[in-house]
Amino acid sequence: MSIDAAHQKGRLRARPQSVIEDATPGLQKLGLNAGRNGLLYVPTRYRADGPAPLVLLLHGAGGEAEHGLSVLRDLADEHGLVLVAPASRKSTWDVIAGGYGPDVAEVDRALALVFQRCDVDQARLAIGGFSDGASYALSLGVTNGELFTHVLAFSPGFIAPAAAHGTPAIFISHGTRDEVLPIDPCSRRIVPRLQGAGYAVRYREFDGGHVIPPDLAEDAVLWFLG
Repeated sequence: MSIDAAHQKGRLRARPQSVIEDATPGLQKLGLNAGRNGLLYVPTRYRADGPAPLVLLLHGAGGEAEHGLSVLRDLADEHGLVLVAPASRKSTWDVIAGGYGPDVAEVDRALALVFQRCDVDQARLAIGGFSDGASYALSLGVTNGELFTHVLAFSPGFIAPAAAHGTPAIFISHGTRDEVLPIDPCSRRIVPRLQGAGYAVRYREFDGGHVIPPDLAEDAVLWFLG
């Protein structure tokens, strides 16, 4: 999938569809390119409970797909989550480096492939991430809110949507002692901005640094699953 005008506006085209090639449970590479590859994790009880909830997970700056996947990997089997984790083309996501484009196209390709392989619950389709990945999740999630029903943002730094579409529900957590992305100029500004724009936001502060406490990760998943 080439970069086009839609991608440069942060827009994703992939949508859930009838499954063409049914996925098998376990960890697998997406195989979209020979360099920085994305990952797909299909939970052990996939298909047993009908269409599965899906979370697109985005890594932090300097990370790999494995880092994005690790945000919720320990909860995937218990809660039946399909997880897809693309990798940014460069050290962090395109909008942070200057503007939407190549990473939106990569995310679009990853989702299109996963939608061909996995029976996805369209009412439980989330985008999430940690640090720079959380900032990108918020930005893409608001820009594509008619696709994503939920956004899970752990310690975000900012939000930069190209334009708002839809009204996804949003979960944000942040440590009060975060020295990488301090809470005051980050989540304590982001949350009121989102609430003022009419988004339903579940916001959790915790006594800690630039991390994702396991109990908050589980809280986010339970909130997502309703």
